[in-house]
Amino acid sequence: MNPDLDLTMTRVIRAPLAAVWNAWTDPSRFEKWWIPAPALCRVDRLDVRPGGALVTRLSEDGVEFVPHLDACFLVVDVLERIVFTNVIDSAWRPAHPTPVPMTAEITMKDHPDGTDYRIIVRHGDPAARDLHEKIGFADGWGSVTEQLAGLAESQGAL
Repeated sequence: MNPDLDLTMTRVIRAPLAAVWNAWTDPSRFEKWWIPAPALCRVDRLDVRPGGALVTRLSEDGVEFVPHLDACFLVVDVLERIVFTNVIDSAWRPAHPTPVPMTAEITMKDHPDGTDYRIIVRHGDPAARDLHEKIGFADGWGSVTEQLAGLAESQGAL
């Protein structure tokens, strides 16, 4: 972790590790939490494996869905870690994502109260990190983590 380049978030989710993992890997569950409410998410592709695609769309009105994320998974360690980037798109082409290029690492491990859930979002330079923080990293990632926790806790109560 480099505080000049990275943003982090941690949370204990009061649900079994498998419930949190399933929320990340099942498209019907993923679209319920991936975008901050009240916006809606549509999953176009969720192929959770190294080299697999992560493509989502969002809708503010529930009718028109516009591109949200076109990324690829770099590392997938089942029930432990997911790493994806938007710097390479789902077709394995170099991308110039807006508003900020990033690589996100999500780690999960058993915790006495459920699942220890950690996020590290890495940026290529301090300006990208600062922009991500300024435009709402804490609120955006915080709200979707809260939604993930709500879903996992309702579907996998301890």
